[in-house]
Amino acid sequence: MTSLDASLTALLDTVPAPADADIRAERVPYDHDGTALDGFLAWDAGADGPRPAVLIVHDWNGEGEYVRVRAQMLARLGYVAFAADVYGAGVRPEGDDAATTAQSFYRDLPLMRARVAAGYDVLRDDARVDPTRIAVIGYCFGGSAALEFARTGAQVRGTVSFHGALITHAPADVARVASPLLVLTGGSDPVVPDSAVIAFQDELRTRDDLDWQVVTYSGAPHAFTRPGSPAYRPVADARSWAAMRAFLDEVMA
Repeated sequence: MTSLDASLTALLDTVPAPADADIRAERVPYDHDGTALDGFLAWDAGADGPRPAVLIVHDWNGEGEYVRVRAQMLARLGYVAFAADVYGAGVRPEGDDAATTAQSFYRDLPLMRARVAAGYDVLRDDARVDPTRIAVIGYCFGGSAALEFARTGAQVRGTVSFHGALITHAPADVARVASPLLVLTGGSDPVVPDSAVIAFQDELRTRDDLDWQVVTYSGAPHAFTRPGSPAYRPVADARSWAAMRAFLDEVMA
């Protein structure tokens, strides 16, 4: 990793590396239907045998330092972590371009799902990974994408959305969801107002047997986990990370 700014360094330091850990990282080029993609893998080289893994889906700026830090944090917890690239190698938009790029995928949900699946395949096939113990998490755009991937019937242990847009489907499209869902959302998020949360929950309720949780953090706007941004809320970030850790401990057992 390149040198980080102070806010990301502080975020990484919230998860101390074990004394005997040997955290490593590498770029992973791959592709989807001829489109070059470029992800980031982090793992503890000091750990033995196949281990549980987490696929991370980026926000609307694309795969960048923020999700790489999250991957390092997960590697320090003992997971093999892969920050997937949904947009394409070198596509790392800013500002209005980020919104435009994200919207192109929101308008093409099959492509969004397929790009997450391509990252999942890379992680599942890694020799360091126990393919029966993989979870998917995502931030903002990535939270939405992770939930869409769950709708494909993905054989994962669980899915976590951090402040993702909550897309609903008519008719309901939850019949194939094969594992628990954890949705972590902000109580003051204009992108995901209460009406969107209720509509999403109502869709989940069409499956009596579906295991899901929605946790709302008071005063938290959109992107509340992103340090260095005006939206950052450290308490909501810490609580949502703790909720994810507890969820992963449960579903990976």
